[in-house]
Amino acid sequence: MFTAASVPTQPRGPARLTRLRVLLIEDDEGDAFLVEELLREQDAAIQLTVARSLRDARALLGEVDCILLDLGLPDAQGIDGLRRVLADAPGTAVCVLTGQQDTHIGINAVAEGAQDYLVKGQVDGALLERAVQYAVERKYAEENARRLREVELRQVESARLERGLLPQPLMTTDKLAVHTFYRPGRYEATLGGDFFDVVQTSPETVHVMIGDVSGHDVDGAALGVELRVAWRALTLAGVAPEQTLTAMEQVLSSERSHPSTFATMAVVRIDLAAARASCWLAGHPPPLLLSGTRAAPLDVPYGLLLGVGDAPRERGDADLPTDWSLLLYTDGLVEGRLGDSPDRLGDEGLAGLCGTRLARGDTMERLPASLVESAETLNGGPMADDIAIVLLSKEPTP
Repeated sequence: MFTAASVPTQPRGPARLTRLRVLLIEDDEGDAFLVEELLREQDAAIQLTVARSLRDARALLGEVDCILLDLGLPDAQGIDGLRRVLADAPGTAVCVLTGQQDTHIGINAVAEGAQDYLVKGQVDGALLERAVQYAVERKYAEENARRLREVELRQVESARLERGLLPQPLMTTDKLAVHTFYRPGRYEATLGGDFFDVVQTSPETVHVMIGDVSGHDVDGAALGVELRVAWRALTLAGVAPEQTLTAMEQVLSSERSHPSTFATMAVVRIDLAAARASCWLAGHPPPLLLSGTRAAPLDVPYGLLLGVGDAPRERGDADLPTDWSLLLYTDGLVEGRLGDSPDRLGDEGLAGLCGTRLARGDTMERLPASLVESAETLNGGPMADDIAIVLLSKEPTP
């Protein structure tokens, strides 16, 4: 029993602006009356509702901030009653009420999931109000911690999945080195709407592709993965690049989440024995041909981007010099500003950066990252879009 002697006689204070909704589940009318009096005399910022049994309380459990639970109810005894309340109101703070001889039950209740316990006969109004407030805040903190942990686990799982979806070049030749750079525009993402792949189909034939789905959200990233996987499967099956691009159009049209979504692609087939590159463009910037400290885009015809209607893309051929390298990239690399100028870096500016970095002695392994660094320095900060770079470099003959 709560004791009448514990009822404070202090005057009523000013009304609170917010009131906690508290459900008291107590079958003893005297104890319920004393709880009401303690809170009234304390002028507690609490709106109290009383239920005489767990059955009567069940409809009210989800409508309150805190539950004051007597562990000696006619339809629920001890820890069993607490477990039933926790199961029915998992997001609500619970503070149990115990008798003076049952403090060990209160400790067990906290171990089961209650936020606090109070011993009848040892509670005044201030302690009761404070216990309710603390229980609510503790439950709020626990729920926040639980949600944060769930978010962290989902982020870890998502990052692991995204890392698994990044391509691994399928190469066996030692005549070429492959260097890549990939950074999505989405905050804390691992995968964006840009995609690329490198596949060797014979001792002297290497295929490389790079593409960009419009936007850089989750839907764009998923579509980019589908396009990359489809391209790899068709290329390994020996489908000609012209037919592969037609299939890419079909995949994009059937899998995109919005009819306005489009994608660009650049596909290159390299004949190592003939030192010749064949290129097909679908609305994408042409690759840069690097030789010595010179860099220039391949002179190949542009083709219609993917997603606006099927159309043939013309092939362009280029002879490769002895010390050739090919740089394929997405437009996120060249859309930055040139300092305070309104002009953008653009494809020609990127070719100039390549020449500068090569003249300074950048290795092919270092070049993709150093190009991004230089572009961001000119831009005055990080790029907003996804960036993907694939650099194929002929290895010197031993």
